[in-house]
Amino acid sequence: MDTNKNSYTVIYATILVVVVAALLAIVSLSLKDKQQINIEVEKQMNILGSAHLAKGAKEAPNKNKYIQDEFTNNITEALIINAEGDVVESFTENIVESEAFKIEPSKQFSLIRQINEGNEALKKDLKLPVFICTTPDGAKSIILSCYGQGLWGDIWGYISLKDDYQTLNGALFDHAGETPGLGAEITSDKFKSQFEGKSIFDNDNISPIKVVKGGVKDAKHEIDAISGATITSTCVQDMISNWLKYYEPYLKKQK
Repeated sequence: MDTNKNSYTVIYATILVVVVAALLAIVSLSLKDKQQINIEVEKQMNILGSAHLAKGAKEAPNKNKYIQDEFTNNITEALIINAEGDVVESFTENIVESEAFKIEPSKQFSLIRQINEGNEALKKDLKLPVFICTTPDGAKSIILSCYGQGLWGDIWGYISLKDDYQTLNGALFDHAGETPGLGAEITSDKFKSQFEGKSIFDNDNISPIKVVKGGVKDAKHEIDAISGATITSTCVQDMISNWLKYYEPYLKKQK
């Protein structure tokens, strides 16, 4: 074949593209299982982190195994509840394989937005996960999911409650694209630690945590906004409020 012809260039380029695409597909398939495990482990870490667990993950020789063991040893039950606060399903074994663990908060957030916009019929499709954490010393916390919209992308997290179903034990947040040094500070210990000890109830009704500027006046229900990132801070407030609205019937029944 004449290597100076255009046809040679086209054939060569086509073969090269096909070979590269095949190699990428093979690599992708070979890594798929590992990627799925990493996604599951990250979710386990987030759930545990909201209850101040798995603190030794960074130093662990095998980080994934450490987190998986911590999850198995401390997360003793997972529930799926509906918008009426009823427990639809309960799981006490193989929780990582349970339907409760597999619920995608992003999809439930989409339903919540549509319900808030007036589509009440979708309430029947809402499935909210609840994770019960019982540590070896007998301490119990209830971990709830939340998901929302930040300034530049999605934000999400977990909040844990003490066994009175109203006092916050801890919180963990993450984001898709908030500004480093500003909105991204929702992941910082300084911001998260403010949630500890706050109450999500005022008497018998939900009273979501408020993010305020200029200093906290209500120590029971307010936290300081992140300096220079008031919008992202407010997005966290709205996210928690949105989800607690639908967790409220369940929490009232337990409380």
